[in-house]
Amino acid sequence: MSQDFSTFASDCRHRVDSALDHHLPLGSDPTQLRAAMRYSLFNGGKRVRPILAYASALAINPLVDLALIDPVACALECLHSYSLVHDDLPAMDDDDLRRGKPTCHIAFNEASAILAGDGLQTLAFDLLTQTDLPASTQIQLVRQLASGSGAEGMVLGQAIDLAAVDHQLDLTQLENMHRHKTGALIRAAVAMGATAAGATPIQLHALDSYAAAIGLAFQVQDDILDVTADTATLGKQQGADIARNKPTYVSLLGLDTARDKATELHQQAQAALRDFGESATHLRQLARYIVERSN
Repeated sequence: MSQDFSTFASDCRHRVDSALDHHLPLGSDPTQLRAAMRYSLFNGGKRVRPILAYASALAINPLVDLALIDPVACALECLHSYSLVHDDLPAMDDDDLRRGKPTCHIAFNEASAILAGDGLQTLAFDLLTQTDLPASTQIQLVRQLASGSGAEGMVLGQAIDLAAVDHQLDLTQLENMHRHKTGALIRAAVAMGATAAGATPIQLHALDSYAAAIGLAFQVQDDILDVTADTATLGKQQGADIARNKPTYVSLLGLDTARDKATELHQQAQAALRDFGESATHLRQLARYIVERSN
């Protein structure tokens, strides 16, 4: 990861963390609901989706006021964090570790984790109404987030994933699952940042091709790391997918071919940005980071 991108990513994380702290202060919390929500938000996440939103906004307008993008970035991280809290529950993936720390239902309890996820999800949509963007743009952002996260997006992907345990999927079925489970919210992040910055339909179409490629590449790299990285590096149990007999790109393609797949998707992402100039540099760097990351 280049120093330039490292600095940009760090600045984005600082922006979104400061905004999240502002929008979700701990305050008086006798039920521990806010504590559980904040625990799930501030547990060392990479903030990939907020960074994508900032980068796509800058690709459209290098002079955009990033304060306009802050609520969008926060909404994406709240939505993503809710999904992880619920995915980790015993009825879902039943994970005890997330980013090297006890999962929310372990740190608190199962009911608190469910409610924390509920609270984060609804906060995400509320945040999209707390911008200085035109009302028509706010509505478009709400629709984009709902489409990427609901029963036609991320939630559908998780349902397909749960149904696939102990079943053999072919490559097309596996790709369909991950285009929903992981890719849909990544596509929403890119679209939302660009929309907030005033993207044209043609620009949104090109950026969606980019986002579709990196969304799938993200999952391919996750599957590779599940068998090549250790638990301490991953921040979650290494080999968890194998232990649950879940289909992965590595189990279907083998490790070397899965790596080739990640490289191919990275190239597709770069090609999708061919009509963008230097303003899309951070998006290009993000695509590279996604296929080279170690956790």
